[in-house]
Amino acid sequence: MDLRFSEEEEAFRKELVEFLEREVPPEMEADYDGLDLSQEQFEFAGVFDKKLAAKGWLCMHWPKEYGGQAASITRQLIFNEEMGYRRVPSRASMGINIVGPAIMLYGNEEQKKRYLSATARGEAEWCQGFSEPNSGSDLASLRTTAREESDCYVVNGQKIWSSRAHHAHYCWLLARTDPQAAKHKGLTTFAVDMKTPGITVRPIVTILGSTHFCEVFFDDVRVPKDALVGEKNRGWYQAMGTLSFERSGIGRVSSSRRALQDLIAYINQNERYGKPLSQDPIVRQQLAELQTEIEVARLLCYRVAWMQSKAKVPSYESSMARVVGQELSQKVARAGMKILGSSSQLMRGTPGAPVEGNITRAFLSTISNTIRSGTSEIQRNIIAQRGLGLPRR
Repeated sequence: MDLRFSEEEEAFRKELVEFLEREVPPEMEADYDGLDLSQEQFEFAGVFDKKLAAKGWLCMHWPKEYGGQAASITRQLIFNEEMGYRRVPSRASMGINIVGPAIMLYGNEEQKKRYLSATARGEAEWCQGFSEPNSGSDLASLRTTAREESDCYVVNGQKIWSSRAHHAHYCWLLARTDPQAAKHKGLTTFAVDMKTPGITVRPIVTILGSTHFCEVFFDDVRVPKDALVGEKNRGWYQAMGTLSFERSGIGRVSSSRRALQDLIAYINQNERYGKPLSQDPIVRQQLAELQTEIEVARLLCYRVAWMQSKAKVPSYESSMARVVGQELSQKVARAGMKILGSSSQLMRGTPGAPVEGNITRAFLSTISNTIRSGTSEIQRNIIAQRGLGLPRR
């Protein structure tokens, strides 16, 4: 495995970094998790996504016929790494990284023409309708139904934790189309227009006071049959393919690397009890250990990208990268809170808030990292069964 970047790839990284430094003002940088945006940041993200699209960077890994550049996996890795490190806000990530690739795999030609070009231009935003109040880790137990009629499917049910559903144009929906089948075999995926009558979106206020998570209610929503993507009652297998796209990114690790760099800058500029924080042996050991873990997590993500570049399908390898990366984000935030001491409780905008309040927000926002999109327990089960060959418990 050769993890060195070519001269051409390093030149692309340099061009990208210069572009981001020029086009993204510091006040437009998002939180470390990239989800909680102010209204100004949200509007900026919409404009900036279109700038990326104009340069061919927004979905560079897509085939050219769908608006991409057919760029290499490695170039896409570099893009995601630098975007995550610089906390660039985006509104297109769900459509570009998850829904779009799934439609390429399972959609028909008409659906590809309808959805992919608009998504590639940054003009179609998506939310995901998978989790339900009682169906998260056990996703196959979901209860939202799609009853087939002569000209449509009638959808009834509720989804939860749908990021930015109140802004989305479409919902990537998983619903039960055969109540009599085994729970894994009666599910179907749909691309649902969020303007369809009967859809109600209710934002959820998080511990940070943000509203990027939403509940979505479907009350006798009539979805046209051409919104069904792939095969009827094969939605579970398609959903697993969709989630595999979500579990193999570098962004979360580069975001933790940025948080650590912010902490290093803080301890180099501040004292405690009359001595520089940078000379505190406990602080030094904490940061050194985090730096080591960041490099390990980075290499795990690089391995996933390398496998994809060799036409291999990552399985437990993606779960390893995910569980290490998500737990690392919590470790960095917890360490930051200890190092900052009592001032760590000061939020963004408060006079004297260290590191602009970002560590505080990271501590609160990363609580959900080991739960959403597949808990750490689920990831460890995948590693145990597929990686170590251990039996199911």
